[in-house]
Amino acid sequence: MSLLPGVWPSSIRGINDLPLEQKRAIYQTLVPDWVFSRFGLHEDDVQTHCPTGSRAMEISISVPDFSDPILYLNMADSFLGQLMVLLVVMNDPNSDRYNIDTLPDGSQTYLGTSSRNLPEEIRAMEAGLSPGQVHQGIRGFRHSVPVFERFIEQMHHDLFLIEPLSYHNAIIFERYGFGYTVGRKEMERIHREFQPNGDLNKLLDGSTPFRYPDAWRSIRGRSWAIHDGVLGHPFTGFHMYKRIYHNAGISTFPDAEW
Repeated sequence: MSLLPGVWPSSIRGINDLPLEQKRAIYQTLVPDWVFSRFGLHEDDVQTHCPTGSRAMEISISVPDFSDPILYLNMADSFLGQLMVLLVVMNDPNSDRYNIDTLPDGSQTYLGTSSRNLPEEIRAMEAGLSPGQVHQGIRGFRHSVPVFERFIEQMHHDLFLIEPLSYHNAIIFERYGFGYTVGRKEMERIHREFQPNGDLNKLLDGSTPFRYPDAWRSIRGRSWAIHDGVLGHPFTGFHMYKRIYHNAGISTFPDAEW
């Protein structure tokens, strides 16, 4: 007998107020089937944190002998009653770890936003990672979006919100049909200024490993340069949305290479 209710609550708070087994069953539908089959997992391997009375939820999945979750999702109700994805991470358990999130003394860098472990960031960049990544990803975002859209539909919403943490996140979200509520003009300005003779392009002067002259040509190169401060301020204030089963058709970096 299914534990899923016939009609789902329309908020995270509403789901969190359900009996434990029922809300766990709802949140487990967020995990794509391919995650279970690829890593030999079962529903019991899905850890949920969804306290009664809370407007937020967390899902994490771990595997043996791997210190980081292979999947982590944090979602909450916005103050306006919309659904907001706060963080989603997918880590390949067979990849090396790059300690960009800590300093040698063990203190947190908050993924390079409050302080930076430069040797580890250089190592990560040279290995093909992007800012904020401690492992290679498992390249599952494309196949996860439809699963998430069905979840949003079951909650009687037609869109959800997300804040890209880095430039490359915003470009990836564009490719999967997301649009901007705030930040599209700034993304277009960034693209213009990375062109030859643009103000951002002129800052790609080789003064740091993250500002190599050809960085403007790729999504990852631009993202590392922005992480290194070429904007003059952190990459913040961008807000995006995804209307379910609809592609917004936005591309602020046409014909981009990764």
